[in-house]
Amino acid sequence: MAIHENLLGGPPPTYLPEDPGPRDLLASGAAPSEVAAEFPASSLAWAQLADEAFEAGRAVESYAYARTGYHRGLDSLRRNGWKGQGPVPWEHEPNRGFLRALAALARAAQAIGETEEYERCSTFLRDSSPTAAETLS
Repeated sequence: MAIHENLLGGPPPTYLPEDPGPRDLLASGAAPSEVAAEFPASSLAWAQLADEAFEAGRAVESYAYARTGYHRGLDSLRRNGWKGQGPVPWEHEPNRGFLRALAALARAAQAIGETEEYERCSTFLRDSSPTAAETLS
């Protein structure tokens, strides 16, 4: 039996490829806006922009950044075999940008009164990675 075999018969986990450019720039203190401009497909950069905007009380701006990161992450997941459902493990570090953007989208949606989107995103986060849902809440 393979180590990562899914015994429940559901879709296999999706593991996004390493993308050290944006991660390393952000870790070195580069401005998330500069990183997003250089790497517009990076969910991590958009998630960080969303977090900063939310912390500064700019919920609508946070929503826009989070939505961009969420959609960039969906594109990346699909390119890597994701079929619209299944685990996206938090434990796999390259998945964290997407999961952070999804959590930020839920948070911003709640803040601006988008209750249905908040619930949908929160459920999607829990279904994708219970660890991420716990870590990011």
